[in-house]
Amino acid sequence: MIKKRKIAVVGSSGLVGRTMLKVLEEKKFPVLKLFPVASEKSVGKTIKFNGVSHKIISVKDAIAQKPDIVLFSAGGSASLEWAPAFAEIGAVVIDNSSAWRMDSSKKLVVPEINGNVLTKKDKIIANPNCSTIQMVMALYPLHKKFKIKRIVVSTYQSVTGTGKKAVDQLMNERQGVKGEMIYKYPIDLNLIPQIDVFLPNGYTKEEMKMVNETRKILGDKNIQITATTVRVPVIGGHSESVNVEFEKDYDLEKVKKLLSEMSGVVVVDDVKNAQYPMPIYANGKDEVFVGRLRRDESKDKALNMWIVADNLRKGAATNAVQIAEYLCNKGLI
Repeated sequence: MIKKRKIAVVGSSGLVGRTMLKVLEEKKFPVLKLFPVASEKSVGKTIKFNGVSHKIISVKDAIAQKPDIVLFSAGGSASLEWAPAFAEIGAVVIDNSSAWRMDSSKKLVVPEINGNVLTKKDKIIANPNCSTIQMVMALYPLHKKFKIKRIVVSTYQSVTGTGKKAVDQLMNERQGVKGEMIYKYPIDLNLIPQIDVFLPNGYTKEEMKMVNETRKILGDKNIQITATTVRVPVIGGHSESVNVEFEKDYDLEKVKKLLSEMSGVVVVDDVKNAQYPMPIYANGKDEVFVGRLRRDESKDKALNMWIVADNLRKGAATNAVQIAEYLCNKGLI
């Protein structure tokens, strides 16, 4: 039996933070004490966990409580400021922001893929970007068998990836209500081909996250990757169209078998009966759903696939809790 731990959730009032609490409940994670943490304006408010009301506290107060594990979803600047302070008191921080992902001294972890890189010395562990997590979950077993040469990915990302105010904007527009605009443009009945800021190379930060994080998680700097990330008027999950070119040729049935055997991946690929992954079915689930598997007839050794997952769960909260479970199960904390 896993020893009970003191857990802090920083950013507990946000969409991801609330989902982290929900996942901890569902998984019956052995929580000795819970410390919900949020910004100063939320301190003193209450949040329910396992049917009990808990008062939201400040980051400084949480540090004073000396938690064992800190699930962090409060943005990059907050993480850069406070994650080291938690680490200094011996806590293990699992951070959902982009702050530490490409830091060479920090591990970037999807437990099913590279949990084995973790050690007792790791006090700040990076949770990958949501769109990266679901893609590598599907690509990892194929990379092991056929070795990936190149990836072309286009994403269709839910407004929940931006946060509650983005959901509010979508619903306000849908209902004809004037409200705060989180996006520069309307999102209802629209697509916005920009997620995060543009970089000097013309790509967005989100697109380059997918490039750099995928290489780091799969442990292969030679994979060629190009991405286009798009915000869509969807609540419930991110979808991705992925074209992957392998160094070795593959058999389509073997691809389906490898994906079916991958923990956390579900193949939904019955085109005769119009069965394929969609965010409406992925919503609230932890699995990554893969379908529309077919050969790229324009390119040798290339495969087309469609990948869908709930970005708040496996794309963020569930993956973070799974890292915590892995650490506890392996005796690394």
